[in-house]
Amino acid sequence: MKMNSVRVIILLAAGFFLYARGYAQGPLKMGVQKGRIDLRTIKNFNEPISLDGNWGFFWKQLLAADSFPEPPRYIPFPSLWSENSLDGKPLPSQGYASYTLTLLLPKQRPRLGLEVPDTYCAYKLYVNGVLQIENGKVGKTDSLSKPFWATRTIALPPGGSDTLHLLFQVANFWHAKGGTYKEIMIGDKDQLFLKKNREASYDLFLTGCLFMGGLFFLGLYLFGRKDKAILYFSLFCILYSYRMIGSDGYVLHTLFLDLNWFVTIRIEYLCLSLGIALFIRYTRELYPEDAHPLAMKIAEWFCLLFSALIIFTGTLVFTRFLTIFLGCMFLFIAYALFIYFKAAINKRSGSMYALLSSVVVLLIFLLINLNYFGLLQSEKGIVFFGYLAFFFLQSLALSYRFAQSFRLATLMAQQGLRAKSEFLSTMSHEIRTPLNAVIGMTHLLLRNQPRKDQEKNLDVLLFSTNNLLSIVNNILDYNKIEEGKISFEHISMDLPVIAGNIVAGFRTMAVEKGIDLQLITDEKLNRKLMGDPTRITQVITNLVHNAIKFTQQGWVHVNLQVSAHTAEEITVKVSVEDTGIGIAPEKQQLIFERFTQADSSTSRSYGGTGLGLSISQKILELQGSKLKLRSEPGRGAVFYFSQTFAVSDEISMAQKQPRHATEKNCRQLQGLSILLVEDNPLNILIAQTILENGGAQIDVATNGQEALDIFNPAKHILILMDLHMPVMDGYKATELLRGRGETLPIIALTANTTQEVEGDVYASGLTDIVVKPINPENLYRVILQHVRPSFQ
Repeated sequence: MKMNSVRVIILLAAGFFLYARGYAQGPLKMGVQKGRIDLRTIKNFNEPISLDGNWGFFWKQLLAADSFPEPPRYIPFPSLWSENSLDGKPLPSQGYASYTLTLLLPKQRPRLGLEVPDTYCAYKLYVNGVLQIENGKVGKTDSLSKPFWATRTIALPPGGSDTLHLLFQVANFWHAKGGTYKEIMIGDKDQLFLKKNREASYDLFLTGCLFMGGLFFLGLYLFGRKDKAILYFSLFCILYSYRMIGSDGYVLHTLFLDLNWFVTIRIEYLCLSLGIALFIRYTRELYPEDAHPLAMKIAEWFCLLFSALIIFTGTLVFTRFLTIFLGCMFLFIAYALFIYFKAAINKRSGSMYALLSSVVVLLIFLLINLNYFGLLQSEKGIVFFGYLAFFFLQSLALSYRFAQSFRLATLMAQQGLRAKSEFLSTMSHEIRTPLNAVIGMTHLLLRNQPRKDQEKNLDVLLFSTNNLLSIVNNILDYNKIEEGKISFEHISMDLPVIAGNIVAGFRTMAVEKGIDLQLITDEKLNRKLMGDPTRITQVITNLVHNAIKFTQQGWVHVNLQVSAHTAEEITVKVSVEDTGIGIAPEKQQLIFERFTQADSSTSRSYGGTGLGLSISQKILELQGSKLKLRSEPGRGAVFYFSQTFAVSDEISMAQKQPRHATEKNCRQLQGLSILLVEDNPLNILIAQTILENGGAQIDVATNGQEALDIFNPAKHILILMDLHMPVMDGYKATELLRGRGETLPIIALTANTTQEVEGDVYASGLTDIVVKPINPENLYRVILQHVRPSFQ
């Protein structure tokens, strides 16, 4: 974390404390002397006045409300009974007593009120003989008494005498401490009620913040990465939120006056002990490298032991150990501060926020403990803003940790994607290498005039290997689409010719199944279009292949229809309609998802990965189009899409090209001298045989360095260069040849896809790319495209 961020947080925290300090000024101290206080000189009571001092005290007496004898003894108010003595003997913590006070007030005064806090553990307050407040029940035995804790604010009767006689009865039979520990205050009624409402709003607001914040972090744990630090902090916030309304001002008790004190005191103390245990465990999970395991376990077990005392023993027992627990709690928080300090030095995630929050919470608990022991006046506003700062800073620490976990997860996902991409690329290369041999040998056998039964078997073999190659290509294409690496060309293309070639290529497959495959082209489509011929070919090929695969009888029609036309643009609707098995309405959206077909029986009956439609959909969506479907089970299907293209100036050649592929002269390469550079013996055999069957003369080099040595510019008209070879690869060999001034065509042979290598290929000076497995017609076409005119 940067230092300027630290300064901002410190300044904000200081601002909170200064702001709170303005709302938390302590009451005026006038001092009660011998059970009497003179307030006649006070002109206004906007500032509350503390009634602390020496009150009249009657031990083991519950004075009658209508009698007000001269008190023979005085003790400090507020003070615990055990801090005082009578006749040289310390007072016990259990018992009952009466306090008396006379107030002298000015005749002209505002409407006054009293703020009366809780005591240990029940009280009654009479003003001029009239009962004003009763917290619990006060009696001479525990059976006649009932404890209850709440801070009350009352309005004194208007006007009347300028002298008030207060009688305060207190009883305690249930707590290790007895007597009073908070001061009673008098002041303007409206100001006291405003103060009460403000403090109640502080407590309720903090309760809501902690409780909802705890639920928020609990949700992060349940639906996130199961980080236990987040779990323990969420439970700490939820548990500790009770103390905001169930302790100190006891807002909850003022709302529900019939709460059982024996239950609420256990909940109050359990929220403290278990809350500290959870905070210790949270700190341990947050920075395990900086926390001493034994020290943290001792702290946790101490809190759990005190929790067990609270649950299984009486109130007189566990309240005796509260002072010890509070002292140890302060040490635990101090140790957490030390841990966060170490974590900050070691630059742990979010450690600076945690360190600042621990400083804040340490100050809060110090203030609360000093107030509990009567050494410092409670500053409600400071505690309020301190808790807010603590929760805010701890939330920042956890949020920082959570964000970092997301960053790490993202990094791991990116690494995983890179590993997947590299794996698929490697597997593609490794699969294509043996496929090159299978497909190449199959083509050679088909060209050697096999018997009719052999030709049928070879056709099946060629179809199966091409199908396997198509599956590999589809997986690689989908991977590129997911990674956003797919790009689109914007060049002139002849859509009718592309569709015609696709139909011609699938005609044999359709004829074998007895399916009528037809292409229907709109006469308006008479010009070439600007687009990506490779991707449009891929989409239409997938649709036609699927239509033939899922049609057992009938027909498949490929339709190119112009739906809109201007001088600059044309919108073409491409549809592929079949009379196949059809698709149920509830399955129609499912088939566009990756690796998914209409049902499991489809893949068993017809084969395929379920990637073709998904890839086609993605390609079209990236170009602003969408693949759509109309279908009924048993009545075929229509896959269609509309795409708008810019119109080229060139005329379509569809009318001049035959619809069916024709057999070319098998000696197309007659007279060409070619240098074949390839390290795989089987690939050498396939390529050399295909080239020699075409009439070419072949020299072979098994690596780039050998190619440089045997290359003869006077003899070799073209080089076929494998890219990955030992000693020297094809890239380096090509660069050296170009450096020597050689300008002949050098065609790359690769088992990678064109998109994977084209950048490096053209940067190295290679002329074109032929992808393995080698198709003889494709290889001849590329060679003839680049050789000198005299050899064509």
